[in-house]
Amino acid sequence: MVSWLVGWLCSKRTIRSTLREIKMAELKTQLNDGNVAAFLNSVENEKKRADSIAILNLMQEVTGEEPKMWGSSIVGFGSYHYKYESGREGDWFTVGFSPRKQSLTLYIMSGFAQYDLLMGKLGKHKTGKSCLYIKKMEDVDQNILRELIRQSVEHVKKTNEAN
Repeated sequence: MVSWLVGWLCSKRTIRSTLREIKMAELKTQLNDGNVAAFLNSVENEKKRADSIAILNLMQEVTGEEPKMWGSSIVGFGSYHYKYESGREGDWFTVGFSPRKQSLTLYIMSGFAQYDLLMGKLGKHKTGKSCLYIKKMEDVDQNILRELIRQSVEHVKKTNEAN
């Protein structure tokens, strides 16, 4: 049983399909000419749509950048070029968001480790590695959110100037 499983996991078909899935995932989230206003207007939940527009305005104010579509469902601001030690490289947005079904997802590319004080004052939220999940804007302190975004953008710019 175990040898069959190992053989299956290591088969060319599995490796090919995994590589294809990775490649497809990479291709989905690329800067494109999508219409940000049309995307946000397509958000069915009225409250989530209004909160998305509030986040758009906040991020645009903080970054001074125009919103751009990344993939089919992420609104990003600014961009930077990354290159990993592995040789993999690409372009990514400096900060962004997506009105997902479960929550509003804000992409804070610097992560959260250095923002303990701000995160403690932010309000009701959850985090992933670089994702901030909020149910609605009124759950969080807008001034703290603005400062978190500002510091994150500053960190990403400084980090990528050095590279």
